[in-house]
Amino acid sequence: MYSDQNKTAPLWGEALPGWTPPPMPAGLAPEGRLVRLEPLSAWQHAAELHDSFAGDDRLWDYMGYGPFASAADYHRWAEAAQGSTDPYYLVLRDLETGRAGGIASFLRIAPESGVVEVGHICISPALQRGPVVTEAMHLMMGWAFRAGYRRYEWKCNALNLPSRRAAQRLGFGFEGVFRQHMIVKGHSRDTAWFSVIDKEWPALSATHEAWLDPANFDAAGRQVTRLSDLTRPLLAARDPALA
Repeated sequence: MYSDQNKTAPLWGEALPGWTPPPMPAGLAPEGRLVRLEPLSAWQHAAELHDSFAGDDRLWDYMGYGPFASAADYHRWAEAAQGSTDPYYLVLRDLETGRAGGIASFLRIAPESGVVEVGHICISPALQRGPVVTEAMHLMMGWAFRAGYRRYEWKCNALNLPSRRAAQRLGFGFEGVFRQHMIVKGHSRDTAWFSVIDKEWPALSATHEAWLDPANFDAAGRQVTRLSDLTRPLLAARDPALA
């Protein structure tokens, strides 16, 4: 039996009058203080990326491809990937060194629902745990929400603890684990899901900018305040269990 409350509750969720689907990513080259994101070009980027990834095959443990035995193999992968609209690949160029040192993409892009995911993230050892990558993720999220996307997703193998920690450090809220979600390289994968929605972005963007401020780093480049300390209150507001 339905209660009076059920009878008066909205049946279809929040109405979105005038909703207009956002554009697909194309021709992007967002640039910050530390990093420029460039659309993947095999001839422009493959050799640099392969060189920056060399020596650590663990980078590919949770990827659906790799490791690559040679620069030529990686170049062939980049040639096949460079024209893709989904995933749409972007290369991270460190503005201090001038070198390409990472790659990420927008994928599972659904403008009709205002949903986009970030993934295919592979970062060279030289850039890992540094502000260049954080700024790159901030720039990608910022583009998506300014373009009109309502939901920004991060998904990873549930066993990939560094990726899960990175998502929550950046302020993505954990939504659960999809069991036996896919098969990758002959192994069953459970997938951990995280998201940020448009209503959360203004406060989250401010925390990213506060962390990236040069005043948050000492003369040796060490952070004064951790990003996770800034994003934790936002995550706790969504889920009191995290407080």
